[in-house]
Parts: sequence; structure tokens; C-alpha cells
Amino acid sequence: MQFVRYRLGGAETSYGWIYEDRIGPVEGDIFHEYRRKEANIPLSMVRLAAPVIPAKVIGIINNYVVHSASEKPTIPEIPLLHFKPHTTVIGPNDPIYLPPQSHNVVHGAQLAVVIGKQGRWINMENARDFIFGYTIANDITARDLMEEDGIMDRAKGFDTFCPIGPWIETELDPVDLLITCRVDAEMRQMASTHEMIFTIPQLVAFVSSVMTLHPGDVILSGSPPGSGPIEHGNQVEVSIEGIGSLINPVEFEKERQNSRVR
Repeated sequence: MQFVRYRLGGAETSYGWIYEDRIGPVEGDIFHEYRRKEANIPLSMVRLAAPVIPAKVIGIINNYVVHSASEKPTIPEIPLLHFKPHTTVIGPNDPIYLPPQSHNVVHGAQLAVVIGKQGRWINMENARDFIFGYTIANDITARDLMEEDGIMDRAKGFDTFCPIGPWIETELDPVDLLITCRVDAEMRQMASTHEMIFTIPQLVAFVSSVMTLHPGDVILSGSPPGSGPIEHGNQVEVSIEGIGSLINPVEFEKERQNSRVR
């Protein structure tokens, strides 16, 4: 099943479910108790929002083996974590803003895991019981600031730096899904989730050994090789087999017109 957050006209953002090309309202909390109403709203009439606004976004670094002709593959011993504030989250067709502080902002296609119930010290064997579903994410990074700071917090923490969507797919096997990223017409990333170093159950178990996971939290499972720069006027499209496509335009943040902030 596919769950969305949507806005119809001037109404507030609401949860819904998708049947073919129509949306049905959802009453209640999709992570606890809810009731689906008839799907009678044409999908073309609504504006989709980020399908969830998580309290925590936990990212995984270097979760795909990079095969280089000059270097041996680098495989971390444990998952390497980073965090993004909830203010980074935007939805489909929302603009990714290039901040005035950076001159090298890059995309990063990701399969995102949406947690469905609270858990701590989750066993890998039971991890799927704590997963509500999956969506698409684009982990945007100001690469020059990451190199300048020596840490990732600022580089990954700008507003709009975590597009997710277009919906949460609850019936999906994440073992072998094709992930692609196109910037305009150029293919930048293409890989299968089968190439992950750490599997989804391993990631859920590891993250929960560090912190309590709550319904709605999002784990970004890592970006395949090929992350590259995005510029004003680009359109970035991340697609994942079994979910769909997440499209976002790229624009300068208005502050850039004034000065570069350090």
C-alpha cells in the first residue's frame, strides 16, 4: 500500500492512501490506528508533500562498495552514521536551495526506511517488524563545506537538503532494487540495493543499538557511487524500482544574491 501526505486546494496537509490514480483520505495515525476512506480524489488535483516529517533522519555513509581501478574496495567494519535535522526535509517538486555558503553541492540517491514502531536494541532477525515502509530520498551535501569543516553537520544540515517522497510503499522487498539518479537528462547514479555493504535489517539493528527509534523516524540507507554536483536550473530525479520517482528542481537561495556567508 502507498501512503502519502497531500494538500488539496487551501486545505491543510493530510495523510492519504493511493488506489490507482486516486487518493483516499486517512483518518487517525498511520503508525498506530487509522481508517481509510474511499479513494475518490484524483491524484492530479493534489500537491504531494513529504510523506513523513521525521523527528530523526539518520544517514549511513559509504554503504556501497566503490570499485576503483587504482584502489582496493573500502569496506567499513560498522555502519557510519550522520544526522540531518527535520528542517532539511522537503517533498516532491519542492526546490532544493543552493546555500550561499557553498559552491559544490552534490546529490545522493537513497532508499529510505520509515520506522513504524518504537524499538531499542532491535534484533536483526526482527528488524522488519519495526519497519513501516520505504520511500525515496536524496541526501544533498555541500561537499566543499564538509571538507572545510572536517565534519558533516553543516554540510548536510541546510534547509531543503533532504527531499523525500513521493509516498511510503509498505509492500516492498528491499533486497534487490534498482536505484538511479538523473540530473536533467544525464544519468549520474545506477546501482542495486543488492550492492549494499550492510543490509536494511542490519542497519535498523545497528541504529537501534545507539538510540531509540520512534514511528516516523527515517534511516537513509546509503548512496551508490556517482554523486555529483547540482546547479541552479537543474532538475534532479531519483527513481527506485517498486516505489517510483522523486523529482526536485534546484534553485539559488535568495540570500546568495547579497553575500557569501562564512
